[in-house]
Amino acid sequence: MPNARKLPGYLTNRFRGWRATHYAENKSWFRHLAQEGQHPRSMLIACCDSRVHVTSIFGADPGEFFIHRNIANLVPPYTPDGQQHGTSAAVEYAVTALKVAHLIVVGHSNCGGVRGCHDMCAGKAPELSAESSFVGTWMEILRPGYEATGAIADEAERIAAMEKEAVKISLANLMTFPFVREAVESETLTLHGLWHNIGEGGLDAYDSEIDAFVPVG
Repeated sequence: MPNARKLPGYLTNRFRGWRATHYAENKSWFRHLAQEGQHPRSMLIACCDSRVHVTSIFGADPGEFFIHRNIANLVPPYTPDGQQHGTSAAVEYAVTALKVAHLIVVGHSNCGGVRGCHDMCAGKAPELSAESSFVGTWMEILRPGYEATGAIADEAERIAAMEKEAVKISLANLMTFPFVREAVESETLTLHGLWHNIGEGGLDAYDSEIDAFVPVG
């Protein structure tokens, strides 16, 4: 049997507070969502980092976004090998079943996953290079970003550049999925890349025409 324990008291108290306030004030909306199903307009692929609160950034309500989070907000290339692929499954469901109109990759500053990839590629994190490391294997998706930033001498600047490379690589990999490419080419789906500055509260959007991130607003 799984070794699951009782929910910590502080979470129990928070749930009770949410149910007594936010849920009670919006009960009809939650029941509508339960009965009518979800119809989000956008899918967000964000990092697992607890500091990146994508629903708060956009002031979103329940039912607005289909959200998938993973280490460093990465999307792997299309690999139909019969294995288990969580991110690819989420993308497939969003595009083919939910038919979202926007697919948004959200990177962020001070990303621990990106730093880990940098250190692994630089030979500073042998534990991530081990075959048993799930994180290291996953971060191999970003290795091209490490190679693309090789001309940047300052380590902090290079890692910051890699954070944006992670977004660009994910956008490129999304286009390797046949159903994503078909939806984009038929203009029923639009891809977007964002980078969020946690400390400054900033948001930059990737413009593929100039191959650069520009501030939003």
